[in-house]
Amino acid sequence: MTGTGVEHVTPVAPRRRPAGDPVKALLHRHRALCERAVDPLEIAAGLEAHGITDRTAARFRHRDVFSLAEELYARTPRGDARPIPPDAVAGPPVVLRGFGCSLLPGALALGTTAAGAPYAGPIAAVAAVAVLVWPGRTAGGRFPGLIHLIAAAAVGWAVHRHGPALGVALALAAAPGYLIGAGFAARARRRLAGSRALEDFAAGIRPLLAAAVAGSLVAATGAAALAGTPLAAAVPLAVLLFLTRLLLGHGAHRVPVAGALALALVPVPAVQCAAAAALLVHAFRALTRASAHARP
Repeated sequence: MTGTGVEHVTPVAPRRRPAGDPVKALLHRHRALCERAVDPLEIAAGLEAHGITDRTAARFRHRDVFSLAEELYARTPRGDARPIPPDAVAGPPVVLRGFGCSLLPGALALGTTAAGAPYAGPIAAVAAVAVLVWPGRTAGGRFPGLIHLIAAAAVGWAVHRHGPALGVALALAAAPGYLIGAGFAARARRRLAGSRALEDFAAGIRPLLAAAVAGSLVAATGAAALAGTPLAAAVPLAVLLFLTRLLLGHGAHRVPVAGALALALVPVPAVQCAAAAALLVHAFRALTRASAHARP
């Protein structure tokens, strides 16, 4: 205390609270995703599926989602036994086995029709729709078989109107469609491995998807010509089935797929073309996302 009786107290600066760690909070929120991921790419795809974009990553002091995923992967505690990452794409034996299986529907439909079997039409329709069952990530969710039932109804109704040759054409288009889909998945996975931003990945995937759809269109045209069925009846349905299998195999939402297949039940070629076009728009939205190409 001074002689004036006034006590001078040195002001104490308020203690500044340390800034929080936003990445730690994000890691806690998505711990399950980060712990089961075998590489940062899976985390990036999972974050995108939860709505985190490159712009959102800037709030976590990262330039893009891929950079944020790398930090999350590095900061995730793991045991001594690290998971062995599977191959980036299906190996040649898997692809060859799948291609061999995709040949069976066409052979069955062609054989029963050539033999004049009394139920050649229904057999051809079932053989064409059976291709949708494998491979894919459609086991979960409610009513997992609903899409296959709608597809069977659309194809069966079309075969009933146009004859068994239409079912043969759809079944014959399965094998080239499988190879086209496998090639698209392989190139998309390699593109994902080399991308550093979600926008760049989407821009690189669009021409790949366009090429895959064009290839399926050519395959459907050739199958229709070989089976001797009108192109206007076979090509839209074949492309619709190709897109259905591609979307289901990449874990896309099933509601738009089911809606397009239900629209194909209308016995008007223009409506079936519209259904295929609508599903194509959905495919360009769903399959250009990194999360569509994460490992199942």
